[in-house]
Amino acid sequence: MKIEVRNITKTFGPFTALRDVSLAIEPGELVALLGPSGSGKTTLLRIIAGLEQPDSGSGAILFGDEEVTRGAIGERKVGFVFQHYALFRHMTVFENIAFGLRVRPRRLRPSRSEITEKVEELLRLVHLDNLADRRPSHLSGGQRQRVALARALAVEPKVLLLDEPFGALDAKVRMELRRWLRRLHDDIGVTSVFVTHDQEEALEVADRVVVMNEGGIEQVGTPDEVFHRPATEFVMNFMGSVNLFHGRVHDRKVRFASLEMDASEHEAVESTPARVFVRPHHFELNTQANDRPSFPATVTKINSAGPSVRLELVTDSGEQVFAELDHERFRSLGIARNGRVMVTPREIKVFPEKPFPKPPTG
Repeated sequence: MKIEVRNITKTFGPFTALRDVSLAIEPGELVALLGPSGSGKTTLLRIIAGLEQPDSGSGAILFGDEEVTRGAIGERKVGFVFQHYALFRHMTVFENIAFGLRVRPRRLRPSRSEITEKVEELLRLVHLDNLADRRPSHLSGGQRQRVALARALAVEPKVLLLDEPFGALDAKVRMELRRWLRRLHDDIGVTSVFVTHDQEEALEVADRVVVMNEGGIEQVGTPDEVFHRPATEFVMNFMGSVNLFHGRVHDRKVRFASLEMDASEHEAVESTPARVFVRPHHFELNTQANDRPSFPATVTKINSAGPSVRLELVTDSGEQVFAELDHERFRSLGIARNGRVMVTPREIKVFPEKPFPKPPTG
């Protein structure tokens, strides 16, 4: 089922949650709506579900060729999974999953045997077939969320929508469940949209990522595209740790931190102030100067716990810089706290520095 969002605006009093948002989600895609709190991602999800209505006269929502903008929630055949499960505490796992089938109008309701068969199939799908008779209070957080997913799938939705589905879980369970969700989606192939503020979660699970900010869409692309080829300064900043330098572009070169590097492939305007971004793992460190552009810095902190070594550096002009090295490279350099290193950016992203708005006159 293809979903189209066309020019949707939504306001809550003086606050504009969505500003003329348009988006196309292809059949069978798993798409992440990613952004900080207040970016509009949950509002967009709720409008797709029919839980909120866009402003009067604003745009349209289409499921396939059918416009559903003002249609009732029940007509959209949407499965919705909430962050806090929303399970019925007095019902067993089996009864929770069967609920949506049992409350259908009589003419649409499956037989008792058909409901049993469907629920047992879903229990096997979410690996909970041995817990059918338990109540939610006797389940772990991860198990409850799988019950919520099975309940949403029981009604055979055209679209599956998930609002921060793993937000209430601890880090280890989140990691396990998001991998499980990716495998589940590959098995069932239903068009799915999930909201998250976790960049790692979006990059690992989604086919495409929609990065939102202040009610608008900053970029839509594959995880690789939004991380390695950010379209805006906001996306560059939001998609992981970065170092920021102030510089200037001139004659297709950018000058920053005592360096001059090629800027011909970047979007900065000629002969203007620029903001230069470097991710920590895009720095090369050496203990001696070489023929590549580099600047000196002093090591102030070393954290070697984890898959990489994270270093805090201070340049001779007092700027703080964060760098990452693999353990083998770190050991080979023999870097120590208060030691001196030469820092070479391997990859940079340059954006024109936005001028401050002029104060009102009169």
